[in-house]
Amino acid sequence: MTHATVNGSCLCGAVAFEVDAPFLKFVNCHCSRCRKATGSAHASNAVVLPNAFRWLRGEGHVVRYDLPTARSFATCFCRTCGSPLPHGTRSGREVIIPAGSFDEDPQAEPSLNACWSSRAPWYRHGGDLPTD
Repeated sequence: MTHATVNGSCLCGAVAFEVDAPFLKFVNCHCSRCRKATGSAHASNAVVLPNAFRWLRGEGHVVRYDLPTARSFATCFCRTCGSPLPHGTRSGREVIIPAGSFDEDPQAEPSLNACWSSRAPWYRHGGDLPTD
C-alpha cells in the first residue's frame, strides 16, 4: 500500500514536518480546552502513529505545554510565531497534528465533531453564513 506524504509548517516557516497518511483519525474537537488552545470554535486534528511523523526542520523552535490539571491534554507551538504544531500524546502512542498547519490538501477531512455538546454557544456550524 502506498502512503501519501503530507507536509506542514508554522506561520513563520521556522518549523516544518511531514506525515504519512492515511490518518488514524481526523476530528473537530469542540471541548473547552481545544477552543482555548486554538482560539477558535474547535480544533481540527489529524492523528497518526509516531513512526508516521517526522520533523524536517526547527524542532528546537517547538515549545510544549502540558496542562497540569488534565490527565492528557497538551499543545505545542512555534516559539517564534506561536503557530500550533504537532505533538505526541503523553502516552507516546499517537501524534496529534493541527490540521491548519498542513501546507497542502491532506486528501482527508474530519469524520467526527467530538464533544459537540460542549461547543461554543455562538457556533452553529456555519452552514447558512454567506461566503466570500
